[in-house]
Amino acid sequence: MKRVACALIAGVAVIGVASCAASNEDLNQWMADLRRNMVPKVSPLTEPTRYLPLAYTGNTSVDAFSMDRLTQVLRRESGPLGVSTALLTPELNRRREPLEAYPLDAMRMVGSLDRAGQRVALVKVDTLLHQVRVGNYLGLNYGRVTKVLESEIALREIVQDAAGEWIERRTTLELQENTK
Repeated sequence: MKRVACALIAGVAVIGVASCAASNEDLNQWMADLRRNMVPKVSPLTEPTRYLPLAYTGNTSVDAFSMDRLTQVLRRESGPLGVSTALLTPELNRRREPLEAYPLDAMRMVGSLDRAGQRVALVKVDTLLHQVRVGNYLGLNYGRVTKVLESEIALREIVQDAAGEWIERRTTLELQENTK
């Protein structure tokens, strides 16, 4: 029974291939006619723009990166000294502390302790644990620690508002429970 079914299927396949071969000649003739009559349409390329080099006259102009020129530009842009620059000037003139290299959201307050009557916060950054006291600096926005409590660290940051003025902003870094 299986042999008869296999022979029947093979016979149908041979007849199908033979009929395709006969109609394949008409298809090949039609494709050849199309190839002969087809003319591709290619739009011409535009002429490239010519590069005209400029002569360097560096010895006659002022150095764009000199400190005097940068200072003049900064004075001109900042305008008269006001409250905005008065907040930022002392921060730029002091030495930066190690925890100012990290954003506040990368820090975790993990505890606090009392040392000689002064409260000290324990702040974890990456895998390192740091002791933070009032007066230390944290974060990227000149954040100065104003108060260390048992459950949070209060900070005063200097940030730019929408108008570009430097303003003080109060923020906190709260104690975080150990969650794994």
